[in-house]
Amino acid sequence: MSRADTERITSDIDRDWHSRPLEDVYAELETSEEGLTAAQASERLEREGPNEIEAKAGTSPLRILVEQYSSALIWVLIAAAIVMAAVGHTIDAAVIAGIVVLITLFGFVQDYRAEQSIRALQAMATTYALVRRDGEKREVDATKLVPGDVIFVESGDIVPADARLVEESNLSVDEAALTGESVGVSKEVGRVDEETSLAERENTIYKDTVVQRGSGVAVVVETGPASEIGQIATALEEAEERDTPFQSEMDRLGKIIAGVVIVAVAVIAIAELVVGETEPLQVFLTAVGIAVSAVPEGLPAVVTLSLALGARRMAEQNALVRRLPIVEALGSVDVICTDKTGTLTEEEMTVQRAAANREVYELTGTGYDTDGEFRYDGEPVDGQRIAEVLRCGMLCNNVDLGTRERDAAGDGTGAVAATGAEEGERTYLGDPTEIALFVAAQKAGFDHEDLAAEYPRLGEVEFTSARKRMTTVHETPDGGPVAYTKGAPETVLERCDRELVDGELVELTDERRDEIEARNEDFAEDALRVMGFAFRPDVPDDQTERPDETVERRMVFLGLQGMLDPPRPEVTDALAGCLDAGIDVVMITGDNAVTARAVGEEIGLRSTTVISGPELEEMSDDRLAEVVEDVDIFARTSPEHKTRILQTLQAKEHTVAMTGDGVNDAPAVKNADVGVAMGIRGTDVTEQASDIVLLDDNFATIRDAVRGGRRIFDNVRKFVNYLLSGNGGEVTMVFTGSMLGFGLVITPIQILFINVVTDGIPALSMGVDPPAKDIMDRDPRPPEEGVITDRIVTSVVGIAAFMTICLLPLFTLNFYGELVPGYDVLGAIVGWSPGYEPSRELAQTMVFTGFVVFEIVRIQAIRYRYGLGIFTNRWLVIAVVVAVTLQLLVLYTSTGQLLFDVEPLAVVHWIQIAVAAGVFALLMAGFVKVQDRYFDRY
Repeated sequence: MSRADTERITSDIDRDWHSRPLEDVYAELETSEEGLTAAQASERLEREGPNEIEAKAGTSPLRILVEQYSSALIWVLIAAAIVMAAVGHTIDAAVIAGIVVLITLFGFVQDYRAEQSIRALQAMATTYALVRRDGEKREVDATKLVPGDVIFVESGDIVPADARLVEESNLSVDEAALTGESVGVSKEVGRVDEETSLAERENTIYKDTVVQRGSGVAVVVETGPASEIGQIATALEEAEERDTPFQSEMDRLGKIIAGVVIVAVAVIAIAELVVGETEPLQVFLTAVGIAVSAVPEGLPAVVTLSLALGARRMAEQNALVRRLPIVEALGSVDVICTDKTGTLTEEEMTVQRAAANREVYELTGTGYDTDGEFRYDGEPVDGQRIAEVLRCGMLCNNVDLGTRERDAAGDGTGAVAATGAEEGERTYLGDPTEIALFVAAQKAGFDHEDLAAEYPRLGEVEFTSARKRMTTVHETPDGGPVAYTKGAPETVLERCDRELVDGELVELTDERRDEIEARNEDFAEDALRVMGFAFRPDVPDDQTERPDETVERRMVFLGLQGMLDPPRPEVTDALAGCLDAGIDVVMITGDNAVTARAVGEEIGLRSTTVISGPELEEMSDDRLAEVVEDVDIFARTSPEHKTRILQTLQAKEHTVAMTGDGVNDAPAVKNADVGVAMGIRGTDVTEQASDIVLLDDNFATIRDAVRGGRRIFDNVRKFVNYLLSGNGGEVTMVFTGSMLGFGLVITPIQILFINVVTDGIPALSMGVDPPAKDIMDRDPRPPEEGVITDRIVTSVVGIAAFMTICLLPLFTLNFYGELVPGYDVLGAIVGWSPGYEPSRELAQTMVFTGFVVFEIVRIQAIRYRYGLGIFTNRWLVIAVVVAVTLQLLVLYTSTGQLLFDVEPLAVVHWIQIAVAAGVFALLMAGFVKVQDRYFDRY
């Protein structure tokens, strides 16, 4: 950010452009209605900087690669490779180096692909702006706008900068990306109070909002970082990237392993050099063996691949993961703070109820789908029974039919002309409220083109926020003009003196006015946005082509239409699933409390207590902390409110997922434990701040992502348990053998083969284990509970001991010819096959193969606790077969024997291993029973 940008933010952040007289605005900006000259604009551009937000740059490929080496485990592996190379074990060193390259390659590819996907999702901001320079209209690069420029906007434009309105014609702006409001905001020239909230500043338009209807002329007051969206983007830079608990835990594990290696090597060195008479080279090789056995070489690769595969599955379910470790954090989410519009609801206003002919009709169907029917007293009826009120809604309407188009880049990644259609498909362009009226008429069989031809428009009295109504004048088939009016029911009703009932004009009595007003209140209490409709059949001749408000006299009341942005059909089940999983769902919306409560009741929120933004502002932090866990709806909220709610929940030790789409949501999304951005409606700023992007903007996808996160966490915990307990057995075995004077009971290259191949392949396949049946019936994992629990720690210790107890006899029996030197206990029972004399190579081969067999036994013992049978994961079955096959190739091929310094085993040796494995399984089963008494299941 330039110094000029910073100075403007600090000096202008409190400027009250909306409350000043226009002449003061012009004077402060040293401009006029004629705008700036090209020379003035150039000078200001040099001083102020470009009209662009210096969003955080995407991570470069080099940085992504470097970040792969941030794990302590990676550096332990690198150190082990260097040690191996130093003592001449080049094959061992090469294997470890290859493992490091493999790990970093997988991590780099996944992170790079996620980064590229996000860049493809980013919608292009406006490229050009229509501005008055040197007294003439000209199109300029929007980044070159400066304060003092006079700009022109019209329907479909993205507002290029914050600007104060000078002129407007029926102007309505969609400010959802900035304020969270789901309904367009009507704009008008004038002044508002200094204390007026951002969402209610009718005389100001803001950068990156969208013009829904009408046109306007405005003077630019803020650009780039000083704009409202720019200030939010600046706040994001102050939010630090936080490691997930899993990242911290893996880093801590690497440091612990490094410490274990140092202590174990020191103990062995002292024991063998001071107490014994072992050669220094042998001591060094033993130390290397301890180091290699302590490091779970396959763990980083398996973790990375498991997270990557999980992220791939989630992407197929419309959840794009931007940072792999965040997948694990999903498993501990216990609160989801979600937007309403577009996430819980369709973001498509739908007429649900109509009052006409003194009767109330229900309309079925949702969104912009014209399939639906009219019902009266629950029975289907012909929509033509209320044809006049529907005809009025379609004619007194500025919706256009268009087609979805590609963006300027031509690749379909940018903004489109409208929503709700595939490319090339006809769709609706205009205000969502008017689209709802348009669709309702289509459900009754009205065709827009036919109706427009039959009733051509002659003139219009535009809608303004002060009038709260709109009137159009049309020629009728019999030649007489007719005026149609729609607007706020009270403003329409006050213009009427008659009512149309079953095709007849009747007097509108005071009693009927009271009934209509009561009906309006009933609709509003059900959170419906209500509009009234009227017509005037006897339009004066002087009010046809250039009508004014006088045409809105002696009108005939037609009825009401009530509309709502309906909940998505799948949301109710998704929300119930979250509640069953112990996850509370909190709706945070910019809409009013009545609408928010109605939606909350319909979808089944736990509580429908509502706190509004103004109430929140009056609450102390202590009071909010007392009630925040009991409130599931926050209405009329600002960006600051959203962040405050998040921080309060986090202070109470909740793990929070926060959704957002507009730039106003970005700070809260950035600071959440899991930030979730909307891929369809989401802005660049919010997507860059997020951890996950929903490609379908659907709450049900969040539920699926949480389930996916829990599944991945379970699988990570399984193979971490599996790998660490195996490595614990290797360390204990090498350490014990060294202390007993046996030297190396297994070679470093053999340990590497076990850790990476015969352990790593099955561990990787456990990463795609199916979910446990109770996965969404459990409460969320406590935030402080990591992957490695007390149960896993005891498992590592216990299994390590059992492996040593069962494998050490195999070593001594095949090294000395007896279980303990000097005592030939089993010789008479098992004997030796011809040509298989006891030797160190044979003994090491037995331990090597014994570890492989023991680990296969260990796999199913771990999975059994999750209710998974042997054949529930076909990839695991294949992996075990592959691991056994590779072990056999090592034992019975000349290349394998040469590389790994092994001897082929006879039947008698396999019998010994089978007996040892049986004893190991019995010891392990008993140990699990003991663990079940003192620890949780998982």
